[in-house]
Amino acid sequence: MKSGFVAVAGRPNVGKSTLVNALAGGKVAIVSDKPHTTRRRIFGIANGEDHQLVLVDLPGFQRPMDALTARMQRTVDASFEDVQAVLFVLSARDHIGAGDRFIAKRVFALGVPVVIALNKVDRLKGGHIASQMQTAARLGDFHALHPVSAVTKEGIPALGDELVALLPEGQLYFPSDQRTDLTVEDQIAELVREKALQLTREEVPHSITVDVDEVGEKVVRAFVLVETESQKQILVGKKGSMIREIGMRARHEIELVLGHKVFLELQVKVKPKWRRDDATLERLGL
Repeated sequence: MKSGFVAVAGRPNVGKSTLVNALAGGKVAIVSDKPHTTRRRIFGIANGEDHQLVLVDLPGFQRPMDALTARMQRTVDASFEDVQAVLFVLSARDHIGAGDRFIAKRVFALGVPVVIALNKVDRLKGGHIASQMQTAARLGDFHALHPVSAVTKEGIPALGDELVALLPEGQLYFPSDQRTDLTVEDQIAELVREKALQLTREEVPHSITVDVDEVGEKVVRAFVLVETESQKQILVGKKGSMIREIGMRARHEIELVLGHKVFLELQVKVKPKWRRDDATLERLGL
């Protein structure tokens, strides 16, 4: 039995969470087109007959702007300890530049194999992909380089096999039917936040967090927290239309997590400057 941990690193919005979901064979981490969607370390567990590959999905590298982003960056730094390899994710659709080189300097210095995944190659011309691969290859002494599409699953099986081959012989770290280390409450909170991110824009997404108050047999209650009254008005929407839509989109996936139907009750509350409040961040597990 091969088993071990692989850290997933890269700039914000290169598709790390979508890639983790593809490798794990199902939804582990929420995804959106908003940078910094991932706020906490999440384990995506890919189980096979002879292996358990634990993918450590991390927030994107960033310069800390407040207590929340400082904690996120500390999570990234600490998560490179005791991993067997690093999956370094780049976007084939974006310029590979200074931000990628900064991350490359960090991950190639760890002394573990680095596998580069050039993501989002779907609908790109072969010449462009080849050029991006050449640029990626100059970032460091990589173990392997895979062009992939997390959305279409192109190249995903080969990438998974590459990562499993780097794992040592070991034991199961999680039950073989488990796909993530998140608690049920955290999974629910993330699903609600995902739908809120999909429906809001500008400054609102970064100000949203979700605090699950109750998970019952018939009812799930959660508070959607924002920082200002104007953000609350946007999230509530005209006659409650926005928060109802968020709830409708989230409820189905929450029922899949719980295994039964529930009534989802969401309430929007203002908590000023919650992103700068260490006590609140601690309670939310961020």
